[in-house]
Amino acid sequence: MLSRQFVRENPAEVRRALEIKSVDVDLDRILEIDDEWRGLKATGDDLRRQRNEVSKEIGELKRDGKDEEAEAAIERSSELKTELEELETRADELESKLEAALLELPNVPHPHAPVGDDEADNVEVDRWGFDDPRELPDPVVPHYDLGEELEILDFDRGAKVAGGGFYFAKGEGAQLEHALVQFMLDLHREEHGYTDVFPPIPVNSASMRGTGQFPKFVEDAYRLGADNDEAYEDDDLWLLPTAEVPVTNMYRDEILLDDDLPIKHQAYTPNFRREAGEHGTETRGIVRVHQFNKVEMVNFVRPEESYDRLDGLLGEATDVLERLGLPYRVLEMCTGDMGFSQAKKYDVEVWAPGDDMEDGPEFGGRWLEVSSVSNFEDFQARRAGIQYRPEQHESAEYIHTLNGSGLAVPRVVVAILEYYQNPDGTVEIPEALRPHMGGAERIEGQPSVGESALGRGE
Repeated sequence: MLSRQFVRENPAEVRRALEIKSVDVDLDRILEIDDEWRGLKATGDDLRRQRNEVSKEIGELKRDGKDEEAEAAIERSSELKTELEELETRADELESKLEAALLELPNVPHPHAPVGDDEADNVEVDRWGFDDPRELPDPVVPHYDLGEELEILDFDRGAKVAGGGFYFAKGEGAQLEHALVQFMLDLHREEHGYTDVFPPIPVNSASMRGTGQFPKFVEDAYRLGADNDEAYEDDDLWLLPTAEVPVTNMYRDEILLDDDLPIKHQAYTPNFRREAGEHGTETRGIVRVHQFNKVEMVNFVRPEESYDRLDGLLGEATDVLERLGLPYRVLEMCTGDMGFSQAKKYDVEVWAPGDDMEDGPEFGGRWLEVSSVSNFEDFQARRAGIQYRPEQHESAEYIHTLNGSGLAVPRVVVAILEYYQNPDGTVEIPEALRPHMGGAERIEGQPSVGESALGRGE
């Protein structure tokens, strides 16, 4: 969140952030609440000073035998106490309103972030793997058809068990997801310097608020034990939408030491989101589902190092795709598309050649976001109360947090099935994954199970 002092002293900058991030919040009302609250605090300080003076006066009057004047002073002290209690009650009400209102304000974008309204205004800053691409079958079979033909993806049974937006990965499909997760974890740990954590899957409301999911994105979350539109408390539980939430909140309300930094954690988790996605091809297959596997990288760094770390984090995410041999591009996100909490953000999009989309590359197929790499500066740290002490004798400061997916597994599966498929319907396994798949070189599929297979002559 933004500090009240920053909002108070930089209203024009906050107003611009609201405009370029397309967030509708009444900033004037927030400033009015803050102004009244500060006025009450000043008045309260004055009343306390008066009470102290009257208390001192009462003792002196009693010592001097001036009982009548002492009684009058006691009555005045009582009046000041009542007045102060009423004022403090009002000040507490205003402070609660102010804290709630500040949670509605988005982060201020970095000055060099591209200004724009939506995804059309994002800026491509890099592209890799297109100079000598793999020769592809014509046509490329979309992953959802190929996955069903190979019997490694099962959408009907997933919907039967859990509803639309869920799927079964079977046989080599399940192996492929496991292999990707293990490959990513090994790479980030052994070469990028990450420490593994395995976090809780349910997270409380305080954690969702700490990373910026709440209160803005309540409708996208899976709540445990109640409906989303019911009032929630700090300790109510939700299925995590991303490992960013529990891993960042590991250090909520703590003060870290300078020697601890930087902290680089990675976590594999399943993730749960209600978002329905777009119509058409986006809803077919495993591009946009309600449960998906992901490896998340979360960094805690000194403020002066956060933008160098952002570049490093981007390199760690793209390293996964380069080792898998999957072509990709990097977008710098414009202000209207970067998100509520980010100060600067990049998206890494892998090329999936199986479906031609209007906003896809000029040579066909489509782009699939597999990682968002973000610097939140101290926005999340203020919400979650995460600080560090530069020196033992110095005051604590808010830390900077960053995160990026490394990577979202289902969309990488999509890219592999479409980019590495062969004319005979098999799929080459990227060399980097073969040690994690028992040395297998290709996915060949498996027989169908049940009476439904008889209709296909199996």
